[in-house]
Amino acid sequence: MGTILTGKVTGITKFGAFVTIAPGQSGLVHISEIANTYVSDISSHLIEGQDVTVKVIGVDQSGRMSLSIKAAAPESATTQTRHNQSPSRPVPRFSQKTSHKPTEPVVPPTFEDKLKRFMHDSDSKMSGIKQYSDKKGARRRGR
Repeated sequence: MGTILTGKVTGITKFGAFVTIAPGQSGLVHISEIANTYVSDISSHLIEGQDVTVKVIGVDQSGRMSLSIKAAAPESATTQTRHNQSPSRPVPRFSQKTSHKPTEPVVPPTFEDKLKRFMHDSDSKMSGIKQYSDKKGARRRGR
């Protein structure tokens, strides 16, 4: 464990990417181990056939390897991996506002901000469910 190796992406799934390190040796890079940022679509970070540097972070009793791309590379390199190694595929461009005002740097939300947002959304959903069930129960009782 802890060994840094180079491999080739051989398959992409919803939960991760399979990487072949040597003939007969492959492992899984879980979606949470692809980048230091949130990854919702693995295809936006990796493509099949791409060479990647991985770190072995675990081996289970069956001999299956757990790999990590983000542990093998510094943060800035992890976010640019796909762009540097796949020149044949166009880099997605995001539309920019045509405002002449200088934009402020985007600060990622903290854990507390995310938790606060989750609790607010959860409370809103629960109150909606409660209102619906109260109305439904009142109709059944003949009120």
